[in-house]
Amino acid sequence: MQQVKINGALHDIDADPQMPLLWAIRDILGLKGTKFGCGIGACGACTVHMDGQAVRSCVTPLSATAGHEIVTIEGLSSDGTHAVQRAWRAHNVPQCGYCQPGQIMQAAALLKETPKPTDQQITDAMSGNICRCGTYVRIRAAIKSAAETI
Repeated sequence: MQQVKINGALHDIDADPQMPLLWAIRDILGLKGTKFGCGIGACGACTVHMDGQAVRSCVTPLSATAGHEIVTIEGLSSDGTHAVQRAWRAHNVPQCGYCQPGQIMQAAALLKETPKPTDQQITDAMSGNICRCGTYVRIRAAIKSAAETI
């Protein structure tokens, strides 16, 4: 049994310590916003925050979360009013939407670390998050817009 703090609440999770955090979030806790994409940490669909840093939950073992604060897309803002979420809506970013929770979490981590990122910093930070619909221009615009309100 492992105790994990997710979205501000402590959860006792009875699972293999090597289970990917993603499966604990989705299958045990029932938080379905974090998505499974590639399973190897390459696409970014499963991005969550651990102590404010973006991590790929599909390759982060449950055991690595001990003593850390995990935030999922559900915990970013209870009512969808985080600056990045507002900017995503304003710029009509999603098409299919599958990758968007990971994109939003990656962008929020970027803006927390670099409140006024340059184009290159945005490119570098977001390069590990794949959008099969190709909404990268809108993603960049939304990040810049969110940066203006933070």
